Amino acid sequence: MNKKLCALLLAMLVLHISKTYSQNTLSGTITNTNDKNPLEQVNVYLSQLEKGGITNKEGTYSITHLPNGTYTIIASYLGYQTYSKSITIISGNNVLDIELVPSVIEMEEVILSTPFHKLQSENVMKVETAKVSDLKTMGATTLAQGITTIAGVESVSTGMGIGKPVIRGLSGNRVLVYSQGIRIENQQFGDEHGLGINDAGIESVEVIKGPASLLYGSDAMGGVLYINPEKFSLPNSMSSDVNLDYFTNTEGVNANVGFKSSNNTLKFLIRGGITTHADYNTGNDFRVTNSRFQEYDFKTGIGYQLSNFKTELRYNYNTADLGIPEEIGEQTKKHAPNVPFQQIDNHILSSKTNLFFNNSSLEATVGYTFNTRKELEESKELAALHMELATLSYNVQYHLPTLGNWEIITAVQGLRQNNENFGEEVLIPNAITNDIGFLATSHLHIHKSDIQIGFRYDHRKIAGEASGSAAEEGYIPVINRNFESLNAAFGYKFNLTEKMIARLNIATGFRAPNLAELTSNGVHEGTSRYEIGNANLGREQNLQTDIGLEYKSEHIAFFINGFHNSVSDFIFIAPTGEIIGEDDVFLYSQQNATLFGGEMGFHLHPHPLDWLHIRSSYETVKGKLKDGQYLPMIPANNLTNTVKIEFTNRKESCIHDGYVFISLKSVFNQNNISAFESETSGYSLLNIGIGGDLEVLGQKMKVHISGANILNKSYVSHLSRLKTDGIPNIGRNINIGLSLPL
Repeated sequence: MNKKLCALLLAMLVLHISKTYSQNTLSGTITNTNDKNPLEQVNVYLSQLEKGGITNKEGTYSITHLPNGTYTIIASYLGYQTYSKSITIISGNNVLDIELVPSVIEMEEVILSTPFHKLQSENVMKVETAKVSDLKTMGATTLAQGITTIAGVESVSTGMGIGKPVIRGLSGNRVLVYSQGIRIENQQFGDEHGLGINDAGIESVEVIKGPASLLYGSDAMGGVLYINPEKFSLPNSMSSDVNLDYFTNTEGVNANVGFKSSNNTLKFLIRGGITTHADYNTGNDFRVTNSRFQEYDFKTGIGYQLSNFKTELRYNYNTADLGIPEEIGEQTKKHAPNVPFQQIDNHILSSKTNLFFNNSSLEATVGYTFNTRKELEESKELAALHMELATLSYNVQYHLPTLGNWEIITAVQGLRQNNENFGEEVLIPNAITNDIGFLATSHLHIHKSDIQIGFRYDHRKIAGEASGSAAEEGYIPVINRNFESLNAAFGYKFNLTEKMIARLNIATGFRAPNLAELTSNGVHEGTSRYEIGNANLGREQNLQTDIGLEYKSEHIAFFINGFHNSVSDFIFIAPTGEIIGEDDVFLYSQQNATLFGGEMGFHLHPHPLDWLHIRSSYETVKGKLKDGQYLPMIPANNLTNTVKIEFTNRKESCIHDGYVFISLKSVFNQNNISAFESETSGYSLLNIGIGGDLEVLGQKMKVHISGANILNKSYVSHLSRLKTDGIPNIGRNINIGLSLPL
């Protein structure tokens, strides 16, 4: 009897497995809608499953090992409108033929930073996106510098090696950085603390401008910088490449090499990179002493995928020595930083697992980041400041079965964070932070309209140890605080016409004060001031309204976005007028604040000159406290105009898909300054570039040459932390880049 029961159970198990991992396939032919000719090398992609393929010479594609359910299929090809459609996969063979419409407007990408993974034109929330390869062709030296080409995004910089994002006037802990699907925690409370992420192995960057606390919790009240790592290779394929960039100004080198391979179930990739720069030259041809930096980066990942199950594990190790510039002194071309400098180590380990059911799915993402931050002020062997931050985070999302055109996601997110000190100085105490949040968000498509509604509850607990003696200067008492917040978001997108979209988004966000704001009591060498925290600070809470209008046709596109951001209990630091030792005393306090502004721009392809691209964008933001004072570190208004010419040579030529561009960025005077800032004069920077695909002796490669600040203008950015010392930003910088598939 037992044998019969075992045989029956085994048969049921085999039947279940064969059903679960059934060989469902999707195939079809992709053609040009005008002449019905097949299109080769079209990228076909199922965004939720992260599976896809490429069409062959006959224009056919095939994607295997698919689970039952409803998914979005994306077909994209340069020179054509991106195709997006919801399809239902049933057991067996599924067929979908696609016709692509020619268009000289750039093809759209799937937005991954929002939960429903749609094209930007389908998204209720406006999200900016840029490929890292495009940022590099514009001459960006670092990732932090590259993102400043996105309208509404700037960077607070300390020389060349240290930069962090500013989104519509908000930065620091108010802007959350995500990489490998997890939040990056690297003591981002300081203006002089950079991203800690190298651009090697990074595919694209997405920017949410405005409160994203509904999706990401505390610290996302100002926006999110979402960094997408490179994808695994397509099934049954492998590739390798080497990328080299040389920068004349710093005699700098940025190099990386990578390899990836996949079969139907197993995927693997690995990449290593090195970056090294000497002190940069200003427009006056003086080198800024100790602005040099060196960085090493290693990334790897492994993935496993069946029909109804997929998982991936990624790891990134980044180590950097970052010089802290203080003057224009010794003129040298050394690459190894001198004291004072920061020594930063970042370990990022992430795991993402998906289970797909008939019409629903479960996604679990777990991350562990370990950051070591040392500041060496007098000796290269002994760190005056040594902090270690360990963060374990989790995010579990359940995509409920779709109800017609209604999609719903519920999630629980949280983290546990431990900060420890090992150096002579203590900026922030040993402390443990615990977060937990619950959210539900939905997307409803009704004919020409899309509606998105969501709610979230968060709780954060901060427990910090005492540091020092109550009778001594710099004493930090025990802290034990709890913060909670309830937030909501509403978004509405309406297709006014076939080519015009209107968006309205209203969202609340919050931020719990960080350890530096709550507990500081001492000299912060990175800012050269004595900072005093406030243990009684409450949470920041904001309400932002965004209105946007977009028009896109075959030959012209334009957009205009406006926002109003009201922040209750905005935390800021201001001088008290006192002096301790040789340093001015700054105190953290709170007051209501308002930020408002927007971005506008257009992209023109004058018919029939489809090879000509004319782009222009303008951005403005203003921030004020309730008492009428301006907020500090608000970017100046700026206007960017770009003319780009694209050309495609004949097959017998060695040059393919080439381009030439010239760009002028005009930054206006910044006279709206806080009580402890000085006004900043405007300036204009001229940038040029040329590049394309080459084929030499049968070897294909991509090359680009770009010149930033080609007129060698001497200028000082309002967001440069070296401004107080009168140190200009970088002068002329020629970048020569080569990308070579192996």
